Amino acid sequence: MSIIDPSGLPRLALIAGPTASGKSARALELAESVGGTIINADASQVYRDLRVLSARPSAEEEARVPHRLFGHRDGALACSAADWAEEARVEIARAHEAGRLPILVGGTGLYVRTLLDGIAPVPDIDPAVRAIVRAMPVADAYRALQDEDPPLADRLHPNDTTRVQRALEVVRATGRSLEDWRRATRGGIRASVSLLMETIDLPVAELYARCDARVDRMVEDGALDEVASLIARRLDPDLPVMRAIGVAQFGRYIAGKSTLEHAVAGVRQATRNYAKRQRTWLRHQH
Repeated sequence: MSIIDPSGLPRLALIAGPTASGKSARALELAESVGGTIINADASQVYRDLRVLSARPSAEEEARVPHRLFGHRDGALACSAADWAEEARVEIARAHEAGRLPILVGGTGLYVRTLLDGIAPVPDIDPAVRAIVRAMPVADAYRALQDEDPPLADRLHPNDTTRVQRALEVVRATGRSLEDWRRATRGGIRASVSLLMETIDLPVAELYARCDARVDRMVEDGALDEVASLIARRLDPDLPVMRAIGVAQFGRYIAGKSTLEHAVAGVRQATRNYAKRQRTWLRHQH
């Protein structure tokens, strides 16, 4: 496959799908067949601390074709969507220069949207406002968002902690809805590439079974040791790496506050919930 389409635009492939859908295997298959470079677009897989919990590609898989932006950032350094988008633009350009097809793979919709459509120019959030919002239980934050930004609250799942908190802190700190800021986005690359998008959409029962099996493999592959090592670093609990699925649940088990059976069940449920949100987001993109 030529990396330039008939109109003269460089091609960019995107393999998208929810957690445990097999998108990484598909990206590897495509990269080997056309000469591609796989670029991570998963918010958890950027952290070197989370190889097991984020199901990053194995060393053997990474050796088969070039992989970029996997495990390249220390967990103490938060990676925003804007940070990732800037790094991804660099890696996409390098792949094109090397005559390879850049292949984004992942399920973090905010990352992909920021790269393609640009970043909303939201001012820095007042730390005092952020601290208050982040300390709120998600149910309380969602009720507050319903009062302060009803249209956006209607679009979010009440249990989506990250997005609910972000929406609430923005409207409180700036007096404007996050959706207003998003309409003023800038810096996207969509118009400068020819996007080839492939979405993996499995039946729900199969997807959930894969999610459960993935969690079981994580335990077998050393997830508990990984979480113990991460907790031992005593990082800020608000860092993204500390909020990854599995850290809190397995952390409670390690601290003697739950059974392993209860921890595994909690990670399974959280993984299924996340996969469902990713699946819904992808369908809305089409």
